[in-house]
Amino acid sequence: MLYWEDFHEGHVATCGRYVVGREEIIAFAREYDPSPIHLDDAAAEATRLGGLSASGWHLCCIFMRLTADGMLNNSDCLGSPGIDEVRFLKPVHPGTVLSLRREVLETRSSKSKPEMGLVKFRFELIDAGANVMVDLVGTVMFGRRNPGFRLI
Repeated sequence: MLYWEDFHEGHVATCGRYVVGREEIIAFAREYDPSPIHLDDAAAEATRLGGLSASGWHLCCIFMRLTADGMLNNSDCLGSPGIDEVRFLKPVHPGTVLSLRREVLETRSSKSKPEMGLVKFRFELIDAGANVMVDLVGTVMFGRRNPGFRLI
């Protein structure tokens, strides 16, 4: 079980493996982001994306899955106050294999809730060649192993 005390500024870890499927891209797009670049090969080929590509929102869902499986489900996670930034850097085409890389940018104890600490991360979805496809920065709240102890 991971607690706030287990995260240290500068620590980098990589986890997970997710193969993005063509039918999955289309099914997600039909339901949530029905742009032709996510639904139609010919329309997508005519754009700078160079072919059918996953919606950015689909990629955020993949990010969440990899984060849950690779860290959150084995931690005392208390949620998140939000994502500060999300950048979609490269198109993700069918067959792309994604992994999640996370870097701890900063940690701080909660001033109002001594049982909780906050960790700011940079999360990157990377392909098999270690190219960054999506970059996210956000904060996650974790329970503290020693909630009575406060750093000043």
